Amino acid sequence: MAIFKRKWNFLILFLIAGFLNGTPAFAEVAKLTTAPDVPPSPKRSKAETVIIHLQAKEYVGNLTKDVKYGFWSFGGTVPGPMARARVGDSIEFHLSNAKENTQPHNIDIHAVNGPGGGASFTTVDPGQEKIFTFKAKAAGLFIYHCAAGSIVDHISNGMYGLVLVEPADGLPKVDREYYVMESEFFASEPENGVASFDIQRGLDEHASHVVFNGREGGLMGANALRAKAGETVRIYFGNIGPNSISSFHIIGEIFDKVYNEGGIGGAAGKNIQTTLVPSAGATIVEFKVDAPGTYALVDHSIYRVAKGAIGHLVAEGDDNPKVIRQGK
Repeated sequence: MAIFKRKWNFLILFLIAGFLNGTPAFAEVAKLTTAPDVPPSPKRSKAETVIIHLQAKEYVGNLTKDVKYGFWSFGGTVPGPMARARVGDSIEFHLSNAKENTQPHNIDIHAVNGPGGGASFTTVDPGQEKIFTFKAKAAGLFIYHCAAGSIVDHISNGMYGLVLVEPADGLPKVDREYYVMESEFFASEPENGVASFDIQRGLDEHASHVVFNGREGGLMGANALRAKAGETVRIYFGNIGPNSISSFHIIGEIFDKVYNEGGIGGAAGKNIQTTLVPSAGATIVEFKVDAPGTYALVDHSIYRVAKGAIGHLVAEGDDNPKVIRQGK
């Protein structure tokens, strides 16, 4: 009886604490992951309140092995963290702006139904935080990005990421999931060793770099995606642009399923070789890896490969001569 009473006292205190700090007592704090990792699927049967915390951070990092760049970001990475929820969830979104930053920032989430996608509620000065709540009404893979100021410099400098809103019954199980994002950068000549956004390059639509996951080699070498022959892989792919459409292709693979432009619920495309992903758009592709080896992810607007739009998926396993072999 005493144990039962203590449990009830704890529950009451928990509810009071949630009420006093403005947080729903039974809210779920979203697990965020950095590319190429993907958050786990929600393990629940009904919609909940989901709390997402992101911080705007400005930092200097490597765009290439030899070029440092003054990035603006969400969460200190480019692209920003990926979040995962389910349709019907109420998303309580907290955006803070690191006090050492130089710019006000905000967030426009393409999963939001409402003017500005949340940007009008979240413009926040350095050292401050803003909060807004929205209902996730549609299942799909959605871009988020900063829309503060003139917007072009905030996007071009790295402020974007993906939010996945799953259908109520979830997505089919696969063996591996990855988060990949394509970005154009318009880098100036470095000053004091650091390049920055060149507005004229942007206006001319002449990207100096086109990369996957925020930097040249972001999906190469130790950063390559991994799989085993026989596994089914799902890639959540975003293209921020900010100018160009991506012609996403994996050399040596055919997409068994494509969720066109990131929408979930309609008929999926099947047996697709290359899929177009608009600027500030996304797609979800699935494929079975039939044979071991190294598969190249590219933007098949092929000159962009020379600017960095290439990555690798390395598959291990036994040869599959029924699918591919040398000679007769």
